Amino acid sequence: MKAMILAAGVGSRLDPLTRNLPKPMVPIVNKPVMEHVIELLHRHGITEIMVNLYYLGEQIEGYFGSGAKWGVNLHYSHEDRLWGDAGSLKRCEEFFDGTFIVIGADDLADIDITRLVRVHKEKKAIASIALSLVDDPSEYGIALLNEHGRITRFVEKPQGEVMFSNTANTGFYVFEPEIFELIPRGITYGFGKNLFPLLLEQKRRFHGYLTSSYWRDVGNLKQYQQTHYDVLDGRVSITLPYPEVKKYIWKGQNVRIDPSAEVGYPVIIGSNCRIEKGARLLEYSVLGDNCVLEKGACVKRSILWQGASVMKDTMLERCVVGTGCRVQSNAAVFDGVIVDPVRHNGD
Repeated sequence: MKAMILAAGVGSRLDPLTRNLPKPMVPIVNKPVMEHVIELLHRHGITEIMVNLYYLGEQIEGYFGSGAKWGVNLHYSHEDRLWGDAGSLKRCEEFFDGTFIVIGADDLADIDITRLVRVHKEKKAIASIALSLVDDPSEYGIALLNEHGRITRFVEKPQGEVMFSNTANTGFYVFEPEIFELIPRGITYGFGKNLFPLLLEQKRRFHGYLTSSYWRDVGNLKQYQQTHYDVLDGRVSITLPYPEVKKYIWKGQNVRIDPSAEVGYPVIIGSNCRIEKGARLLEYSVLGDNCVLEKGACVKRSILWQGASVMKDTMLERCVVGTGCRVQSNAAVFDGVIVDPVRHNGD
């Protein structure tokens, strides 16, 4: 079976983290979110994968290359503009030769893809989508199912009185090749806005698979941070890049921690990190590789990307610090996003 990973989007809701980094490359516990997607597909025996690229796509292709490191074969579709998710799929029609999977590059999940495909085939569906119950469905497409699991209504990002369900589209799709007959070539075309309403209009076999597995769209800063907390709480089954050296503490190689430093839990400490005298790395924090907490620094519920430094006596809480940034403040910094690799002076 083959799959397509949708990786062309700009990721504007994660700005400013995505100004110089494509959304699929945003790290979740020190691995690009798309790397977790590839590992999930590989765990379910899917190794032939098409990836569409547009915004900063060269970074994605430069990191993943042929995919051999992950035991998969990656193929790339370079787009001259954004074609919509269904439009992008249409451009890759010749790649697919049977039942196939489509998944977003910015979703963290442990959905049972094997079972999803099995149910899709049992229902003899032309299209199936994995669905998850959410508190606020306004950011997602929502579906209504009948007693046989068939989708009877679908609305993309509903507002107001159209909020008829909290069953959200996860962006995990299974399609039969016949789906291409319904997608026009050469125009921008979307699954939620165009294709799914057409399936309902033509009364095609369009099914939903309600899952209780973990799924989160890493769509905005709050969701990005919450995803890390969920990983540290063990709510999602993914492969962490470092061993668990102590209960709820994962640590890379060549980490130096001063005996007077305090390390809480759960935390992840990347390779080659340094935590100096009196520094405190507290709960729900993630340090990328080559990070430094200087003397007296305190980091809590924060995510530091590779090479970031928190300077002497600086306190961060609920912050995200970009690659190579050096943070210095004479006051605590709360709920901040620091992305420029220059000294940050607090008030």
